[in-house]
Amino acid sequence: MENKDEGGIDRRSFLQKAILAAGGGSLAARVRGADTKPEPASAGAPAPADAATVYLSLGPNEAAFVEALVNLMCPADALTPSGVDCGLAVFIDRQLAGGFGKGERLYQRGPWRRAKPQLGYQHPFTPEQFFKAGLAAADAACQHRHGKSFAELDPSAGDRFLHELADGKVPDARLDLAEWFNELVYPLFSQACFADPIYGGNKDKVFWKMIGYPGLPAVNGTNVIKYRGVPFPGARSPKSIEDFS
Repeated sequence: MENKDEGGIDRRSFLQKAILAAGGGSLAARVRGADTKPEPASAGAPAPADAATVYLSLGPNEAAFVEALVNLMCPADALTPSGVDCGLAVFIDRQLAGGFGKGERLYQRGPWRRAKPQLGYQHPFTPEQFFKAGLAAADAACQHRHGKSFAELDPSAGDRFLHELADGKVPDARLDLAEWFNELVYPLFSQACFADPIYGGNKDKVFWKMIGYPGLPAVNGTNVIKYRGVPFPGARSPKSIEDFS
């Protein structure tokens, strides 16, 4: 979203909330229920070369929506490049194309009854199908309201539309678009920012560098004890899974 809008939401506030929602050092998603936590995409599906991004799940119109979304939520500024340049759209696509998107860890036999949020994911379709259905419904609502697709909106209008989605102000007869945005899209975006770069997002470890996270060394038991509550000396040059491969 924009660096700061009338509602008082800015990039730094988002990052602080994302880190707190992830439990500090842990980067677990806020999707309802443990079984809906996005998993790393297969190592056999590496991030594409910059020259020609190939999406494994998203079609052209879907990719345009997601690219516009991540660029709005992570605009290029002094902190980071744009969301697309940070690999955030690639990460989301890989998650949808992998085991998480296919619902490999979900019980998918019903019965499909409306239930309390704390009971977890309650849909007859996979997270990939839910993501695509919500995207289509959101884009249709955007067309109805603005006469344009979401990808065609100017940044100010696009930012307002995302806030309306999150606040439940964009109704749809088939889907709860507030749930779609808050419980699926937002957690995937958060993970795209902070996951290991091997999964497509957080390109060049830009978000790790911004928050002073050292990467893989942070999970070493000795380091956890030795540097608890104090800056890690290698935080300026974080290490990913690839650095130890």
